[in-house]
Amino acid sequence: MTLPHGTARSTARLAGAALRALLALTVLCGVLYPLAVTGIAQAAFPHRANGSEVRADGRTAGSALIGQTYTLDRKDKAGNPLPDPKYFQPRPSAAGTNTVNTQYEITVSGGSNLSADSTVLLQQIKERRARIAAFNGVAPGAVPPDAVTASASGVDPDISPAYAALQVTRVARANALPRAEVARLVGNHTDGRALGFLGEPRVNVLELNIALHQLEK
Repeated sequence: MTLPHGTARSTARLAGAALRALLALTVLCGVLYPLAVTGIAQAAFPHRANGSEVRADGRTAGSALIGQTYTLDRKDKAGNPLPDPKYFQPRPSAAGTNTVNTQYEITVSGGSNLSADSTVLLQQIKERRARIAAFNGVAPGAVPPDAVTASASGVDPDISPAYAALQVTRVARANALPRAEVARLVGNHTDGRALGFLGEPRVNVLELNIALHQLEK
């Protein structure tokens, strides 16, 4: 079947218009707009645009927005890396390849999705409390809630001032530093509530450990 001459020309014009629109939108939305947004971000908010990088000793140590672990090369009987006593430790994490991962393997981000009355969660909290108490040489009742519960994201970079204070004696002893100096370091790296009333006081673990490393020098 052959289209009438006028219909063929009309179809060609429509196809040409569609192609021109496709090319124009591709350049506008796929090239010019991303370049403009990236340029504005780099000019106005370079730190945030680059992932809130935290640098130490001339290299990128991590992001202020993403938690990480501080472990030894050795592992426990269950195959989990042992925490390094020289560093402040983050809160547990349920992010990663399975729902009981506690090593900040951020293949995916998320919480455990266990309910507050879950027997699995209650057992995890009990085990974590005992382990953290023994690791820091304190009574189980002294362990704060954020030390035994994972965040919703699984990559929370902050801990509570109470959890940081709990670790001061252990960190000072492991690094042969005066306890008062390490405690003062925690105080200097404690951020208050946003705008004075939003959220809770917090301590960024990465930034605190970097400051601790500088103190050791």
